[in-house]
Amino acid sequence: MKKILLILFIGCLMSTHLIAQEFRGLDKSPMDRAYLPDNFAHDRKFAPERKLGESALIKVVYSRPQKKGREVFGGMVRYGEVWRLGANEATEIKIYQDIEVGGQSLKKGRYAMFAIPGEKEWTIIFNTDLDEWGHYSYNEANDVLRVKATVSKNEILVEAMTIQFEDFKNGKAVMRVAWDTVIAELAINY
Repeated sequence: MKKILLILFIGCLMSTHLIAQEFRGLDKSPMDRAYLPDNFAHDRKFAPERKLGESALIKVVYSRPQKKGREVFGGMVRYGEVWRLGANEATEIKIYQDIEVGGQSLKKGRYAMFAIPGEKEWTIIFNTDLDEWGHYSYNEANDVLRVKATVSKNEILVEAMTIQFEDFKNGKAVMRVAWDTVIAELAINY
């Protein structure tokens, strides 16, 4: 009986090793999110005026590509061509109430966000194609809105692309996309 139990125990250990899964490592372009109002409401140092439990007006989910010494704009992100505004899946924005973006109306809902970068301005695109990998199956026919974003030079190099909102608390905000030494800004009224 002891031999049978020992054989079963060894068999269980071996079968566990045989069915063990290997999981992929960390993503090279980690996913992140940005909120309007700011998502640091739990940390009074970052948003002392924000009340816990306040709802978001906008949430953006995106992946953060890294510069890694490469030429970003005009290099791996080509001027005048559609870009997924991040890495991996197309960037997604959820808008919880009707707003104005770049002076134009945008209804509440979920949209994929794309960009057409230029040296002096970007076109930001809101599109109904959700859950798409990159911009490879981008379909202009599904655009809901295209608006212009201003571009400026950033004195600080931003290694990992980032999206942040600044809320001016008077129904006006700005969404900033920063990467390398470029900042694109998009005006929002809510």
